[in-house]
Amino acid sequence: MFRPVRAGNALEVTVERLLCAIRLGVVAAGERFPAERDLAVRFGIGRITLREAIRHLQRQGYVESRRGRRGGTFVAKMPPRPTPDEALRDLAESGTDLEGLLAYRRGLETGAVVLLAEAGLTAEQALLLERRLTETEAAGAGDYRRCDTVLHITLARMTGSPQMATALADARMRVNRLMDTVPPNEDGIADSDGQHRAIAHAVAERDPEAARRALGGHLSTVEGRLRSLLG
Repeated sequence: MFRPVRAGNALEVTVERLLCAIRLGVVAAGERFPAERDLAVRFGIGRITLREAIRHLQRQGYVESRRGRRGGTFVAKMPPRPTPDEALRDLAESGTDLEGLLAYRRGLETGAVVLLAEAGLTAEQALLLERRLTETEAAGAGDYRRCDTVLHITLARMTGSPQMATALADARMRVNRLMDTVPPNEDGIADSDGQHRAIAHAVAERDPEAARRALGGHLSTVEGRLRSLLG
């Protein structure tokens, strides 16, 4: 999220990167962003540009600034929930529509789990995946989407392709924006946990076809919900 800004309008790209970090839960509600000087260096931009990006997010209610020794820029405890119309408008402005986004995400995630199942997991990867599964299962409704997002991006990172992980992070940010129009429900969380376990089991067993089916079933649940809400 905080890699250097190399192309385009620096202010717009910085706003998008900061917003992506919020929507993906890289910086969770109530948490503080890295210090301005560190963020500016990591983005490769001037502090004036960074401050303008922060002010833009303040006006939208995503962040708040606090003064003092423990001050800084914090994610608002309750980031504004978009309306369905706002979420769909944002999606259209990104150059795609609901079906295009869902197909893009499915292609990326299917490719990731099939590659992992074909290659198998190292002992270190298996431990990390188990940790991500446990964190997601232990999360409450308010933090579930963040943990779920981290789990899915972790699977993509395990393929060894930074490009795939970056692409999936972008797709997942846009999916989260749509899903944020309604809060998670307990039944959906329980179903999702079981589906995550099925995906992980197939990957661990080095069964690409089972991994593809398990992921497909998982994504179909999410896709059906989004179509019913926004289609």
